[in-house]
Amino acid sequence: MKISVQSAPFDFAAETASFGQGRDDVGAVVTFTGVVRDDSGDLEALELEHYPGMTEAAIGKITEQAMARWQLADALVIHRHGRLAVGEPIMMVATAARHRVAAFEAAEFLMDYLKSRAPFWKKEHMRSGTAWVAAKEADEDALNRW
Repeated sequence: MKISVQSAPFDFAAETASFGQGRDDVGAVVTFTGVVRDDSGDLEALELEHYPGMTEAAIGKITEQAMARWQLADALVIHRHGRLAVGEPIMMVATAARHRVAAFEAAEFLMDYLKSRAPFWKKEHMRSGTAWVAAKEADEDALNRW
């Protein structure tokens, strides 16, 4: 299991290539990369703040729950902080399991958690000004299905 909260970009190809290497108990690897998107047509950047230590611990705890619940062989969560431009990768989740259903479900669970509950504070930098991002009901609904 690897958890990283970082400001630096990550190399998706390198992370994917090394994830689950050398394991003969894995039949499925699922990867997902989230990208900063502009829903409004006005967004220039998204800024994420967090409390070092607390954020990693919270993500680690939920990742351990996912590993136990879906009997994962391995899990990876990388989440960036700082100012990120539209189109930049913001996070990556990878899961490895004996079977694809477990790998897909665990990855979705982790993504839903990161979107709604991970302790990040997000500020949108738009051409028209700045605004803190409020929680969205749809994100809570997605997490509540688990």
